[in-house]
Amino acid sequence: MLVDHLRSLPDETLAALLRMRPDLVVPVPSDLSALALRAQSRMSIARVLDGFDRFTLEILDAARLSRGQSDGTTSLEAIRTLAGGADRDAVRAAVDRLRARFVLYGPENALSLATGVDEVSSPYPAGLGRPAALLDASAAELVADPARLRRTVLAAPPPARAVLDRLAAGPPVGTLAGGGEAGSPVRWLVDNALLVPVPTGGFELPREVGLLLRRDTGPLGQLHPAPPKIDAVAREPKLADSAGAGQAMDAVRHAETLLLALEAEPATVLRSGGLGVRELRRLARAAGLDDGTAATLLEAAYAAGLAGEADAHTAPVGRPAPETQVLPTPRFDAWRASSIARRWTDLAAAWLTMTRQPGLVNQRDERDRPITVLAPEVERSGAPAARRAVLGILAEQPPGKAPGPDELLARLDWAAPRRTRGREGAYREVLTEAALLGITGLGALTAPGRALLADDAAELGHEERAAADPLGMRGSERSPDDPPTAVAVLDALLPAPVDHFLLQADLSVVVPGPPEPELAAELEVVAEPESAGGASVYRVTPEAVRHALDTGYGADDLHSLFRRRSRTPVPQGLTYLIDDVARRHGGLRVGGAGSYLRSEDEALVAEVLADRRLAGLGLRKLAPTVLVTPMPSARLLQELREAGYAPVPEDTTGATVRARVKTRRAPARGTGLARLGGGAGAMDAIAGVQLTQPRLLGIVEQIRRGDVAARTARRAPAAVRPGNGSGPVAVQTHTQALAVLQQAIRDKVLVWVGYVDAHGSTTSRLVRPVSIGAGYLRAEDERTEMLHTFALHRISAAVLD
Repeated sequence: MLVDHLRSLPDETLAALLRMRPDLVVPVPSDLSALALRAQSRMSIARVLDGFDRFTLEILDAARLSRGQSDGTTSLEAIRTLAGGADRDAVRAAVDRLRARFVLYGPENALSLATGVDEVSSPYPAGLGRPAALLDASAAELVADPARLRRTVLAAPPPARAVLDRLAAGPPVGTLAGGGEAGSPVRWLVDNALLVPVPTGGFELPREVGLLLRRDTGPLGQLHPAPPKIDAVAREPKLADSAGAGQAMDAVRHAETLLLALEAEPATVLRSGGLGVRELRRLARAAGLDDGTAATLLEAAYAAGLAGEADAHTAPVGRPAPETQVLPTPRFDAWRASSIARRWTDLAAAWLTMTRQPGLVNQRDERDRPITVLAPEVERSGAPAARRAVLGILAEQPPGKAPGPDELLARLDWAAPRRTRGREGAYREVLTEAALLGITGLGALTAPGRALLADDAAELGHEERAAADPLGMRGSERSPDDPPTAVAVLDALLPAPVDHFLLQADLSVVVPGPPEPELAAELEVVAEPESAGGASVYRVTPEAVRHALDTGYGADDLHSLFRRRSRTPVPQGLTYLIDDVARRHGGLRVGGAGSYLRSEDEALVAEVLADRRLAGLGLRKLAPTVLVTPMPSARLLQELREAGYAPVPEDTTGATVRARVKTRRAPARGTGLARLGGGAGAMDAIAGVQLTQPRLLGIVEQIRRGDVAARTARRAPAAVRPGNGSGPVAVQTHTQALAVLQQAIRDKVLVWVGYVDAHGSTTSRLVRPVSIGAGYLRAEDERTEMLHTFALHRISAAVLD
């Protein structure tokens, strides 16, 4: 049994198992029996099989096929025999991978298979059917005579032989749709017991027939011990890095534009979660992007914490107030003030680790409804693993090598066939999104992309060091030998930020490089963007000058800014434009008021304005019959009535508003957005669990304690049970009990001890003997972790556990 095998292993081996299969400790099992049960469950076995390559799964099929009928075990040699011409070391390495994860366990000459393997695997290992003895008596009789079986196969007509060859390649089953008529190839095969009808209405090829037909390829068919070769297109690494750096700049600029559009007009959240199709299109138009690109950047920005949800405070007239809106977070301001490389790293790292699949946006769900950006339906717990798998294969290629999508998918299909099949579209989306973000350039992984993967892989190492050094006494600074970060690598590829621009006679502003954050903030206020790229172009317009004046700039401030920042003379037309707009600026003034008070009686208005009891309202006279206040109308009415006046409210048309009794309503339900990475359950959060070695050993110790407690709670053997003196089991002699205790000390195993206390009562206890001497037994109770001393003459019996 697996539980007995687990008990015999050292702590380090169990810790290695938990590291490779972290789902086994979510939650921590109570004892080793629970651990063994969980390790063989369908869900856990399916998870571990999903991570095996194609050759390892083929060797697993060999283990399933070579199991003995009596004990259900196999051996390394039996597996090697079925593997045929495969390299012996490669077969051993595959078996070792299966044993390390306890899909196979036990000694090499008696390997047992975890019980859940057959439940989650194909019922036809290696594409072979069931033995003839389990299918049909006639077929069993045929395969029992190998010579007769060969003659029958050789006598098959060509159409029937073609059917046999197709079924022998796997899968070994088919249907009788139109093929069961007299004289058909299938009917001939069924009549000659080479095919067996099954209750489902089809037919199955017996295993022995399939093995006979595979004489040339081997029992397992064509094996794949090595991954398929990739013939990548060679690119100049510098060109690929330059293309990726340019795309990274565009991704940062477009993400900033999308967030600024959200700042200007927050997007309303749908009842079902996410943003509507119209909202996405509005944002995409504002940034000059297609819907797919905008969705990817919005998802990455949301995952990076640059956008979030907030309650709406206002709404258009005639429409109910929306409950939740999406708009930039305070982190967006700090993000904009950082360098382009830092901003790109934040976006790219969030994309790499987020459990979202932006490619699903605008597709249809199971209810034929469009999937929207930031909606819960975009959540996919396997998305980070898919991105790391694709980029990992790209990282294996030399710099500048760009494999084609089909070759990359073939490599992925070999590396994890159970996980890849049916998800080819998702992997192609990863390539598209990586190119969009500049992680790849011209199809090859860029230097910043490699550094990004290295930074991601280094996170676990940093957490392990932190766990081993909780007080931080060893320091957390990077070592000089550590590779450069993604920020440093991209910084070296990007042009240096500039702090100046070039003014042209047509009032255009040319920025010869990426602007520094301070310059970019100034240009955003005083000019309108026309084009972006390595050298961006802005234009000074009357509207831009007016906007600058509205934000607090004066005419002299603008003249000074352009003289300080421009490396070319300031055009005279710009000076005239600033002065002309400043001269007309502020000729009309618009203000807000909380409420107003009007009356045809000028004397009454003057009385109210002079009333000291109403000084807190801040009343201001606009006309002889009109007063305004920043206070809301409800407070104005209350204060006037408390002062002895008799005001009445009116609406926007001047009609009197009659008071009505308000009906109490329940508070509005907030819909909100599904939190990224939330709601997936404990099992889907396993990828984020970092199990360091000290933590793993602590979990193993906890499981062992629980196992000892569970075993101690069982009934003691009959020989040491109280009241056994006249029972059917023979009482041990004192010499026999001592021999058992001495053997337990030598083997360092647990033993049940029957003991007569000072009151003459017999008790039993499960202990681990430490030593015998001077008439006493010293033993440790693992349940309480206490050392006990027993007088040897009071020990009535001893039985090994």
